[in-house]
Amino acid sequence: MANVNYLLFESAVGFSLFEVVHQADTVGLELPEVKDAMKDLDKFGKMVKLRSFNPWNSAAHGLEAINLISEGIMPDHLKNTLELNLPQTSGKKSKIVLGVVDKRLAGEISGNFPGIQCEAADTSEVVAALLRGIRTHAGKLLKGLQDGDINRAQLGLGHAYSRAKVKFSVHKNDNHIIQGIATLDALDKGINSGAMRVREWYGWHFPELIRIVSDNGTYAKVVLAVGNKKSLSDESLDELANVLNQDEDKAKAIIQAAKVSMGQDISDMDLNMVKDLADNVSKMADYRRILAESLDKKMGEVAPNLQVILGTPVAARLISHAGSLTNLAKYPASTLQILGAEKALFRALKTKGATPKYGLLYQSTFIGRAGPKVKGRISRYLANKCSIASRIDNFSENPTKRFGEVMREQLEQRLEWYAKGIKPMKNTEAMDKAIKLVMDDEGDMDIDTEMVDSHTATHAADFKKDKKEKKDKKKAKEEKKDKKDKKRKATSEDVEMVDAPDAAEPEKKKKKKSKSE
Repeated sequence: MANVNYLLFESAVGFSLFEVVHQADTVGLELPEVKDAMKDLDKFGKMVKLRSFNPWNSAAHGLEAINLISEGIMPDHLKNTLELNLPQTSGKKSKIVLGVVDKRLAGEISGNFPGIQCEAADTSEVVAALLRGIRTHAGKLLKGLQDGDINRAQLGLGHAYSRAKVKFSVHKNDNHIIQGIATLDALDKGINSGAMRVREWYGWHFPELIRIVSDNGTYAKVVLAVGNKKSLSDESLDELANVLNQDEDKAKAIIQAAKVSMGQDISDMDLNMVKDLADNVSKMADYRRILAESLDKKMGEVAPNLQVILGTPVAARLISHAGSLTNLAKYPASTLQILGAEKALFRALKTKGATPKYGLLYQSTFIGRAGPKVKGRISRYLANKCSIASRIDNFSENPTKRFGEVMREQLEQRLEWYAKGIKPMKNTEAMDKAIKLVMDDEGDMDIDTEMVDSHTATHAADFKKDKKEKKDKKKAKEEKKDKKDKKRKATSEDVEMVDAPDAAEPEKKKKKKSKSE
């Protein structure tokens, strides 16, 4: 490894450039003497020398620079610092070695300055140790700073950077969707296990109720309304009907079943315990219904197109599995298709078996309605449409569900094509139809009409160009074929001309023989 000449230290107060005066090798860093020297300011001050220190002009300037560095982009402020303080070299014969913390920033600097070779702290132990020492003694090494300036700058810049990263629109935030679908799944498990306990426990007292009421939440509410089956009478009909959504037939069936029930008697203490459990299940079921409605409304605001294609639960699970709608929009359709089946994919790659055709998309109704032979094909087509829908939802300022409706229509037509052979709509026709619907909605979505017109004109021009190119290719192919035919005919004629004298030779020989005789 080449000797490090300079070190770039990015701190909360600005950029600083240090020149390395004395450098220990990789093996020497493990020596106790070298480690102690790194901790001692007097000894470490002899290893490095401050070449330049450029503090931020303001807090906003520092935040802007840190945001750029976090994305691997070199700020102009840093570029000017390096140009002014580093020796100018072409990089052909020798290069200056600069130690940097971030690997992406190291690549950016090397790309802008051919004469600089960057060593990142991740790949060089020497650079990491020296930068660690600078960070430890930064308050003393950087000139013009007072005690506590760096700590206060770190606190302020850290809060500003965090606020900038978590800024979001209240009306368009997928974090609530991720938490909502996770809570919904947890509630489903809790309701199912709790309802199972209620059914089994109360079934000893009133076993016939299970066959009459099948829904878990409704069963828990009926248990609370009935209590002891001996207390049921015809006067309880209205109360039971209210619990069963005004279904008097079921209420009468429950009363009749209670009169001839084969269940055993139950004590008041046991009945109270069952009622408490049923009350908890009932409350969870009510909360689950409210949460499902809220999630459905939230999905309509954040990802309406994806919701129209897949439905709320599957679309929300896709966003949750990807981490955010932005991450989902960045995925290619092939990744989205097997999202949720990662274990099966890696197992198939390891065993060299068949890879999965679908992951979370299997829960979509389109996969269930498709025939066994075309499930993979409809899954791939569905993944393509979901990928387009997620990008429209993510990058549109005012998303509309019109694109999702048209793409769902395409999916329905594709299923009919697989089943009956009816030709589906083309993608260009579908997008033109969706754009027309959006423009007819008047204000649901901001669309640049000039861009649409130019796109339409460009599409028409491209269509004419493609048609002309196909015609020219066909003509060139026919000409090439004619040339080959002519060449083949000419070659066959030459062969016949060559073979003709050979055929005549035996006759001449015969004539000669006859003369000699």
